[in-house]
Amino acid sequence: MDITFLLNGETVALSGVSPTTTLLDWLREERHLTGTKEGCNEGDCGACTVMVTDAEGARALNACILFLPQLHGKAVRTVEGIAGPDGALHPVQQAMIDLHGSQCGFCTPGFVVSMATAHLNGARDHDDQLAGNLCRCTGYAPIVRAAEAAADAPVPDWMRDAAPGGAAQPFLPASSDALAAIYAAHPEATLVAGATDVGLWVTKQLRDLEPVIFLGRCADLKRIEISEERVRIGAMVDMNALWQAMRKLHPSYGEMIRRYASVQVRGAATVGGNIANGSPIGDNPPALIALGASLHLRKGDARREIALEEFFLEYGKQDRSPGEFVEAVSFARQPDRLRCYKLSKRFDQDISAVCGCFNIAVEDGTVTEARIAFGGMAGIPKRAAHVEAALVGRPWDAATVAAAQAEFDADFTPMSDMRASARYRQETARAMLMRCFEEDRGAPVSVLEVSA
Repeated sequence: MDITFLLNGETVALSGVSPTTTLLDWLREERHLTGTKEGCNEGDCGACTVMVTDAEGARALNACILFLPQLHGKAVRTVEGIAGPDGALHPVQQAMIDLHGSQCGFCTPGFVVSMATAHLNGARDHDDQLAGNLCRCTGYAPIVRAAEAAADAPVPDWMRDAAPGGAAQPFLPASSDALAAIYAAHPEATLVAGATDVGLWVTKQLRDLEPVIFLGRCADLKRIEISEERVRIGAMVDMNALWQAMRKLHPSYGEMIRRYASVQVRGAATVGGNIANGSPIGDNPPALIALGASLHLRKGDARREIALEEFFLEYGKQDRSPGEFVEAVSFARQPDRLRCYKLSKRFDQDISAVCGCFNIAVEDGTVTEARIAFGGMAGIPKRAAHVEAALVGRPWDAATVAAAQAEFDADFTPMSDMRASARYRQETARAMLMRCFEEDRGAPVSVLEVSA
């Protein structure tokens, strides 16, 4: 595979690139740019953060799970490219020095790149922007103070990269039509969207994925279309873009996405990849199922539409044939009744033990409709059908909620693992239903509102 991209302002052209060579390995081993560190090698610690710019703007991404072909036609800046060509420091670098933001220094390059990317984009939610960068010795206070101190400084001219584009490649399709053709011809291929999960197949499981089809250039799959009747989300919409859309339409869903991994992971992870992966603990499917979403699948020129919950058959098995891919997910525009609750051991950047999503309609004090879905409670994202039935047609009151809570045993038989015991998951699911009821009554239920 032949690719071209900018690296710290200079054109790089590579031939015969292995599709599963990570940017991190290539930077350190081939270019000797060792400022980009290897920490976890799975996208959790942020030590390998780089800035990637394309037609959609600049994003902080994890180089450890970013494959080289994903960079074709883009621009990359490592920590070595954050300072100016003449050695002038970037404002965030100077602020880190002035405010003592580094001790051992291992994590510092990743922090600097994340901060510089946020600075370029004008982002001032520093806690969120830095949630994907871990520090074990300095502590976050001086780092956040440095980000705040640099926020008003002008963006240096050298930071404004223009993505160079790039010639079309067979396994780098530029549209869903091209993807459909190449995937129909190679149904055994591995599809790579954001590589936030597939990347670990290589870095942790050492799997051979070839042939690989990269979806990142399919511009028509990156659209969010919102009409008066329907919302349609393309499969390649990343989680940061979904967050911006959902925080307006369904704020509770948006707040859950804010806690979904980190800025770096959200900038790469896609809606379609999260669904097609079929994880029982993926946070998107429960919310989308509660919204009554439909899944749009394509194989060659043939398309079909199914209810999202029907896509998940059993653990590790989905209703998708060879050569068929997720094209989009859609749901009806509706009044915002959705409530999403994510339970995890860490508030930020953690996998859910239980994720519960509730879409309950009430008219004149009576429940007229209920769609409730959970992740982490079964081998697939799953609706709570018995709980729904216990609510519909009954008064929306504490007695009805208590009766419905008893039905969770009929809907779920969760497992125990390192995140939670089966009993804890069941008790938590019941508590989430009560939390939804109390929130609907106006009670403060957010953990962020708890004070001493």
